[in-house]
Amino acid sequence: MEFFDFHHHDFNKKNGIYNLKLNEIPPANYFSAGIHPQDISPNFEEDFLWLKTISKSENCVAIGECGLDGLIDIDENLQNEIFQKQIELANELQKPIIIHCVRRFPHLLHFKKKAKVPMIVHGFNKRKTVGEDLLKHQFCLSFGKSALYNVNLQDFLKEIPIDKLFLESDSADFEIKDLYYKIAELKGYKIEYIQEKTKENLKNLQIYI
Repeated sequence: MEFFDFHHHDFNKKNGIYNLKLNEIPPANYFSAGIHPQDISPNFEEDFLWLKTISKSENCVAIGECGLDGLIDIDENLQNEIFQKQIELANELQKPIIIHCVRRFPHLLHFKKKAKVPMIVHGFNKRKTVGEDLLKHQFCLSFGKSALYNVNLQDFLKEIPIDKLFLESDSADFEIKDLYYKIAELKGYKIEYIQEKTKENLKNLQIYI
């Protein structure tokens, strides 16, 4: 039984989207490529040239993770500039955007207006009100390990439309299938239905597995 891992850091995993590190040689499987806020450096123009080249690969199915982070010591205006450039690249390539966001969720709404492709907030584990606001503005949400034990997050998961939902392991050490079974339990669906809806959701992102 296959369990698609929407965002992971296991180079050898076949069934999912590997988060490519900056300037890393890509795997043979699906991957996403982007400039993470914490990786923004004085060489960002050179890094962006790398991103423009690697993102044209057939196996590169998304731009990211990229976004905004309020906890790192990187100038906010520079973060905004790099995020905007990656949105423009995603628009050009017609590839979805996997977003990293820390303490900057209200700012995402401004950038959503500029995107002509789907935007997915990865590793969502915030308050229900934040999630509802993102859904109202047509973001998708990807959930990770915290959904296995965070009761408030589980209550929100019971309500979220399944066509806006993805599941991921990120860098955590656990079995992605456990998360699929938990979501099936929370939403009252058979596991096969969750898997089939995941495939449909991926197709809506132009990702065919």
